Amino acid sequence: MVVAIAVGLFGAACGNRASNNATAYTNTNRNANSNTADHDMSNIRANDMSNMQGESMMNMKSDPGAAQQPFDLQFLDTMTQHHNDAIIMAKMVLGKSQRTELKTFAQKIIDDQTKEMGHMKQLRDRWYADKPFAKNMEMPGMADSMKMVSAERMQEMDKMESNQFDINFLDMMTAHHQGAVTMAKQAEQKAEHAEIKELAAQIIKAQQPEIEQMQKWKAAWGSK
Repeated sequence: MVVAIAVGLFGAACGNRASNNATAYTNTNRNANSNTADHDMSNIRANDMSNMQGESMMNMKSDPGAAQQPFDLQFLDTMTQHHNDAIIMAKMVLGKSQRTELKTFAQKIIDDQTKEMGHMKQLRDRWYADKPFAKNMEMPGMADSMKMVSAERMQEMDKMESNQFDINFLDMMTAHHQGAVTMAKQAEQKAEHAEIKELAAQIIKAQQPEIEQMQKWKAAWGSK
């Protein structure tokens, strides 16, 4: 059940049309802001299921003409997608892991990145409300952070025992965080708006320590 819902949600986030991107954001934002019980993958509402498609994240494509859009718009739309995917992966932990500390960590990812997605939406609405979606899979850090994530990998993880699942999650989320840090560092250099540079600095400040924590956990748990 967990993997079927998660794979479907990944597909819902992969559409190139503006309507699909908006739907993916709305559904993730609604679910991530619900109470802790609703974070369990098995409790996602039936109306979210109607938006699911059978694509894996490895098939994600850039939005048409994304690379020609302003850098700040590309960053907002691409990082929103990136955060969306992290939230979905974190929700898997809540339904699968038996480690309290990892579930607390996953919940923090859900809460923090949902908040940042809301902030990015506000910035987008302020500056680029009339622009088409500009998710750019070629932005440094974006494609690399997705290499370890696929529907097939998630199906394999759903069959793993708890410790093996936890280790694989740490591998995926570490790579995902590293991609976000790479994207954010580029934004610190290239962004036009000060708010984007501030957001990028916040992402780096939050996710770099989380990368270090995940590496420590993997070293400790991987020996068991």
